Amino acid sequence: MRPAVLAAGALGTLGLGTAAAAHVWARHVEIHQYTLREAELRILPPGTRTIRILHISDIHLLPDQDRKLKFLEHLESLRPHLVIDTGDNIASAAAVPVLARALEPLLRRPGAFVMGSNDMFTPVAKNPTRYLLPDARPKGLTERTDPDLPTEELAAALSAHGWKDLTNTRASIELGGLEVRLAGVDDPHLERDEMPAPLPPGTPAPAHGHVLRLGVAHAPYQRVLDAFAADGSDLILAGHTHGGQLRLPGIGALVTNCDLPRSQARGLSTWQGVPLNVSAGMGASPHSNYRLLTPPEATLLTLRSPRPSTGA
Repeated sequence: MRPAVLAAGALGTLGLGTAAAAHVWARHVEIHQYTLREAELRILPPGTRTIRILHISDIHLLPDQDRKLKFLEHLESLRPHLVIDTGDNIASAAAVPVLARALEPLLRRPGAFVMGSNDMFTPVAKNPTRYLLPDARPKGLTERTDPDLPTEELAAALSAHGWKDLTNTRASIELGGLEVRLAGVDDPHLERDEMPAPLPPGTPAPAHGHVLRLGVAHAPYQRVLDAFAADGSDLILAGHTHGGQLRLPGIGALVTNCDLPRSQARGLSTWQGVPLNVSAGMGASPHSNYRLLTPPEATLLTLRSPRPSTGA
């Protein structure tokens, strides 16, 4: 047999072995490597005390996912001042009470949430290559009006201790001298987003004068990011992308499952000059429960005032 043929065979075997190892790693190892990503932003008004925002997303919980539940329970130890949940919390109806128990300490802190499509519709198996298409949504998904998951029960559990439901609406939360004004939308992936009406002209500023404006959505479609930027958001928070779920060395995320550029599939970036945090999330659909080079995460954002100027 010619050396070239032998070499080609060896390379093919090596390639298959590498692919098999990557599959095992993605499905059985990295999917359980829960991490905390931390970042700092100096976007608070001068004279405002530092606050910590915990951003959680895409939990995709099943009741028997013990390691994920332990990670959720651990997050209370971070003592965030505000919790933002950007949706896709569950993967079955049975997960709702389990999720509520795991989040219970965080639910007693100030917080807000929006829903994702997987909080409404049970995930279904589909061709995994479809995820690489420009529009990976199952046919007819955006026309469905019959959620088969207990969305209202989930919303009631999340709001039981005061979290704000931001479904196409606004809300405000007072954090010790800082008024957090929130604007949220229903899931853009289902085309249910409706930007809430602007605050009426002449809406009074708080007595202390300190305001932080947050835009909150599940899927970071450009039309929604544009609307939040035009609305005056100081920070936009979203999930949905799973960080690409599969990333390749030197390439990064292959897709974002929306029209967000792949380079912004996870972490902090900017959109029209506004800081944008896209969470890579904690889970994945039970029918595609794997991650490669994008471990499951929660994000702790520390917000501070600008550094004092050092004039001459």
